Amino acid sequence: MTCETGKEAWDKLKELYEGNARIKRMQILNLKRDFETLAMKEKDTIQDYYDNLMGVINKMRLMGEDVPDSKIVEKLFVSLPERFESKLSSLEDSKDISELSLSKLINSLQAQEQRRAMRNKETENAVEGAFLAKTQKQK
Repeated sequence: MTCETGKEAWDKLKELYEGNARIKRMQILNLKRDFETLAMKEKDTIQDYYDNLMGVINKMRLMGEDVPDSKIVEKLFVSLPERFESKLSSLEDSKDISELSLSKLINSLQAQEQRRAMRNKETENAVEGAFLAKTQKQK
């Protein structure tokens, strides 16, 4: 509104837009860095890690960055803790990773996590039962 010529208005708009483009590029670079450095912690569940990962991915996609599912699958393969190593190895042996869908990978990992949690609970119950039996015998 304060510009007196069309050229002056154009220059202001150009400066404003290019500044936004520069900021957008920096935000994308920061999100890429977040994506690259993100790794699952030992205490995290698959769902927690997947939610964190997809939060970063969705922000990148909103900014116009193309992030294919195959890149996310690869990221999961290299950033999961050692407790998933056997599952990842069996998936690598049985399927072509480039053909593996993100949803199938997540479902497979969650199933393993649930089986492990059930086994741990059964083990805890067995130990607790053995402890109770031992203490009752001593009485």
